[in-house]
Amino acid sequence: MNGKANSARSTGTAEARETARLLLDIEAIHCRPDNPYIFTSGRASPVYIDCRKLISYPEARAKIMGYALKAIAKAIGWNKIDVVAGGETAGIPFAAFLAALAKKPMIYVRKQPKGFGRMAQIEGDLKPGKRVLLVEDLATDGGSKLVFIDALKKAEAKVTDCFVIFHYGIFPQSIETLAVAGVKLHALATWWDALEAAQKHKYFDEKGLAETRAFLEAPEQWSASHGGRPPTSRPSGLGR
Repeated sequence: MNGKANSARSTGTAEARETARLLLDIEAIHCRPDNPYIFTSGRASPVYIDCRKLISYPEARAKIMGYALKAIAKAIGWNKIDVVAGGETAGIPFAAFLAALAKKPMIYVRKQPKGFGRMAQIEGDLKPGKRVLLVEDLATDGGSKLVFIDALKKAEAKVTDCFVIFHYGIFPQSIETLAVAGVKLHALATWWDALEAAQKHKYFDEKGLAETRAFLEAPEQWSASHGGRPPTSRPSGLGR
């Protein structure tokens, strides 16, 4: 792999590379180029990540959440955050871990309203005007984040930032979608970081590295040539 070319698209930090390595180590990241994963959208992919697996590994979880705490302090500033919000369901545990570390109040946001009124989608105590950090496990095209952001704004919260453990980093609309809503996306690691870690620590074989790189360079083309169908709902076809 051309490390120089790919590092420009990774986050470029030691914490990002270590986050990716830890996710690979607990087998939250999988590579299967000969039998591609087919997402509900129809897109084919040689790789798959399940960040939720992290909650079952205390040591890896503690390290990654420590990195997250520091990354948020540097990128946003904890003094500018009043409440940590988790998106239903995968974002809830990570929001809880971060809220505990930062000693901040926590809430969670439902995908759909339950009841009526300003707080119909919010569980927990949220006062109007509070500055809320939305936390999720990962971001693909950023689509699902809009549901949570809209709910928080309807509850009169101020939402300018969203933090995820892992950002696909290959669909530009993930940044653009949130930017239109006035929200900046922050992440610990991307697929480029994962690819670098997979090569350095030999988690993927040569074919896995080559096919993953090809997918990251041109996901739509790779999908089309490996049995995938064009996504019909969201531009990226993953919706998270």
